[in-house]
Amino acid sequence: MKIKTLLSAAFLLVTTIASAFTIDYYNKDSQKYTMEVKSNGSTQKVEFSASTTGATSIQTSASEVEIKTACGWVKVKNGAKISIKDGCIKIE
Repeated sequence: MKIKTLLSAAFLLVTTIASAFTIDYYNKDSQKYTMEVKSNGSTQKVEFSASTTGATSIQTSASEVEIKTACGWVKVKNGAKISIKDGCIKIE
């Protein structure tokens, strides 16, 4: 029984990791942003740290998400590289 439970937990972990959507970003602004993300009919929040280069993950199985910015909604694909300036996203 312990092995079955362990295998189930390992499977869930691998599934969660495999479904992570990653965005590499460069935030040129000196403020942190928390933006709304829509994917597969649900919404969640994503944070971009101030004045830094980094990566963020979104838990979804979608290949594309929409992020709400100060300049409107932007479609971003998995693995995209973006820059943020004045609260707006530009895909590199």
